[in-house]
Amino acid sequence: MKLYHYALSGHAHRARLFLSLVGVPHELVEVDMRSGAHKKPEFLALNPFGQVPVLEDDGEAVSDSNAILVYVARKLGRTDWLPEDPRGAAAVQRWLSVAAGEVAYGPAAARLVTVFGAKFDPDEVIGRAHTLLGRLDAHLAGRDWLVGAHPTIADVAIYSYVARAPEGNVDLSGYPGVDAFLRRIEALPGFVPFAETPAGLSAVA
Repeated sequence: MKLYHYALSGHAHRARLFLSLVGVPHELVEVDMRSGAHKKPEFLALNPFGQVPVLEDDGEAVSDSNAILVYVARKLGRTDWLPEDPRGAAAVQRWLSVAAGEVAYGPAAARLVTVFGAKFDPDEVIGRAHTLLGRLDAHLAGRDWLVGAHPTIADVAIYSYVARAPEGNVDLSGYPGVDAFLRRIEALPGFVPFAETPAGLSAVA
């Protein structure tokens, strides 16, 4: 497998993280988004939306980070990471939707402001991030993982942008359940960290 990624993209990180957690040999191809490599014809042939990550596998190009998680789990038959029963599958899908919605428009958007200069309203996106974190913290009360008794792709999808939320001036100190959840993911065999930037609350004094 070949993964086209950008080291500062949380979407790309979640795909890379899952490939590593399940031990899939893969080649990493860095896409220089700052120079516009994602808008060039050769990359647009892989993903017309011009976004990372893209997974190439046996001539198949799979784009969208959550779709890649599903693809890899299904291809490997890893029902531990993606349940097949209706209730488990629906619970995982719910959190994939949260990753594409509340996470993207909360902590991810807040980080886009500080790291990439995005023109979002900082107060608005930080507020959304804290709303999400409060709900996430409440959900994790008395449980280790988002769905069931072991990690699933739901946990992978949520991790990256929440872990780097302080880079977007989102303080995680009031969410002990979330912090413990992040530490559990980081302790999994095969974990690979998401690149850090000295932005927001993570800036070096």
